[in-house]
Amino acid sequence: MYYLGIDLGGTNIVAGVVDDDGKIIVKANCKTSQPCTMEGISDDMAFVARSAMEKANITTADLQYIGIGAPGAVNSETGIIEFANNFNFHNWEIVKMMEERLGMKVYVENDANAAAYGEYCVGAAKDANDAVMITLGTGVGGGIIVDGMIYSGSNYAGAEVGHTVIQHNGRLCTCGRRGCWEAYSSATGLINMTKEACSIQQAPNYLLYQMIGGDLSKIEGKTAFDAAQKGCPLAKSVVDMYLDYLGCGLVNIINVFQPEILCIGGGISRQGDYLLEPVKKIIERDRYTKHNKRQTKVCIAELGNDAGIIGAAFLGK
Repeated sequence: MYYLGIDLGGTNIVAGVVDDDGKIIVKANCKTSQPCTMEGISDDMAFVARSAMEKANITTADLQYIGIGAPGAVNSETGIIEFANNFNFHNWEIVKMMEERLGMKVYVENDANAAAYGEYCVGAAKDANDAVMITLGTGVGGGIIVDGMIYSGSNYAGAEVGHTVIQHNGRLCTCGRRGCWEAYSSATGLINMTKEACSIQQAPNYLLYQMIGGDLSKIEGKTAFDAAQKGCPLAKSVVDMYLDYLGCGLVNIINVFQPEILCIGGGISRQGDYLLEPVKKIIERDRYTKHNKRQTKVCIAELGNDAGIIGAAFLGK
């Protein structure tokens, strides 16, 4: 049996044909048109889905359904994205449009939820009854699995963990609130902290500044980590501050949900143990359940950018 999942992003649309074991057989992709319309993106997704099927030498007759992971407040029951902030779409009847284009059953879920479901099905959270996945990318995304089911909340906008506050009246977040975890622990937050460090008077004396040639526009999410691992004390201070904020938010998640597994994905998670080990120490120090025998396992997600495709492909299962 084969399954097909589509990961709709603000930059790219990727479709993958997946087998029963959760392995992606082939992928196809295209750029996400900007500016765009609901009809235009639906056309693009249908094109990418057909391209993936063609590469895998299958047709819609070989599939029972197609699954989509999409950003925004996704009502998985009605198949409507009530609000997609990336595209400024309201009440997008995505399932109806895609079923018209592909002639088969379509399921849709929030992209972060789909990624968490992928990790739950075949990744780092496999066999866990309750799990949480945190994605550290442009923002801080969250996906929550409770009793083997995706938790979406009463209005399908649940698991927006990036918009919980860890610093009262702190940094301004893109959502308009101040002090959100996302403003500190996303790649964007880390880049902003790195820029601030490189703007101090003594910065030219440090490797961190020299690595970017004094050009703040060259700073990426991994820049401070790279410099810190080469012994730069300025970069290490940035990384330590970042990890402290990250750990604070993770402790909050654990204290609320007490999942069996909490896995960390997204671009920054590629730092591996250099990120994970200090964060584990913060969790060990600050968690509420210090004396419980059963503790949350914290690990790096296993599926990388494929998690959303695999999770979307398995939505109908």
